[in-house]
Amino acid sequence: MDITLTALGWDNDRAAHLSRIHTDHRPGRVARVDRGVCTVLTSDGPVRASCGGAVLAAAVGDATRLPGAGDWVLLGTWPDARVTVEAVLPRRTALIRRTAGKDASGQLLAANLDTAAVVEPVHPEPNAARIERLLSLVHESGARPLVVLTKTDLAADPAAVARQLAALAPGVPVLPVSAETGTGLDPLRAEVAPGRTLGLLGPSGAGKSSLVNALVGAVVMPTQSIRRVDGKGRHTTTWRALVPLPGGGAVLDTPGVRAVGLLDGESGLDRAFGDIADLATDCRYGDCGHEAEPGCAVQAALASGDLSTRRWQSWRRLHRELTHETHRHTTRPTRTRHPRHPR
Repeated sequence: MDITLTALGWDNDRAAHLSRIHTDHRPGRVARVDRGVCTVLTSDGPVRASCGGAVLAAAVGDATRLPGAGDWVLLGTWPDARVTVEAVLPRRTALIRRTAGKDASGQLLAANLDTAAVVEPVHPEPNAARIERLLSLVHESGARPLVVLTKTDLAADPAAVARQLAALAPGVPVLPVSAETGTGLDPLRAEVAPGRTLGLLGPSGAGKSSLVNALVGAVVMPTQSIRRVDGKGRHTTTWRALVPLPGGGAVLDTPGVRAVGLLDGESGLDRAFGDIADLATDCRYGDCGHEAEPGCAVQAALASGDLSTRRWQSWRRLHRELTHETHRHTTRPTRTRHPRHPR
């Protein structure tokens, strides 16, 4: 399949940026990264490239600055035929999650997505809290958010399930689809027009790889069924992969995520919970904590049933998480490590 850089999203703005930096390095787009080695799609075909010294130096202390799937990069070719990534071009969008562990940092899931779809299976049942968390991540990334309800051939009334999910995603389209039957795929194909990139984010077993295969029109990603014992999916994709489509555009499949931590992004949370953010503007006090303050519009909506207790608790949980992470990252640079005194 012949793929042009324009079909993958290279445009006049990126070309102008390249001309301004006066370099003879050639551009390409990262399709995947394996143990630090990038597979990069170029006008001459895919090449394998390691990271150059300048790229590695720029990423010291911040691994999210390393090239990842979806990144546009500049490649240098050496006399011994080695190819290296010499620069990562500015990202228009970046999907970044918090890694696990005591010294949590950011992990780049995907770069330069035009649309990022939260993929949730209708079977065994959609997970509301997971959808809200992933939508917060997508909103913060800068990509256009979308919810894709998969495996709708297993639901008696997929439209009803989609309407329920719409309440969790204010202003976000919810598309019920079935990769098995092809139902509902046309609106999703519109998100992968030439020059545009669609990212898929969701748990293992949600049907992301099946969606990629359906959009490409060929089996390019392995698929497995969910386990019958507990309904959980097996990990079929263990890397982030940018897959070009024959008619132009690309879809980026991410590994199944069991847990996604929010690193920062108050604005992303507010947009994901736009209904609560709107209610808060009607509170009597601008610094209302939405607990027992008089004139609290949020508490009034809870009392009337206009706002569900589950959704309110979900917002509180994510807000506490973000507050904690923001505090950690604010105070971390001021810490001084003192050597231990000998005992």
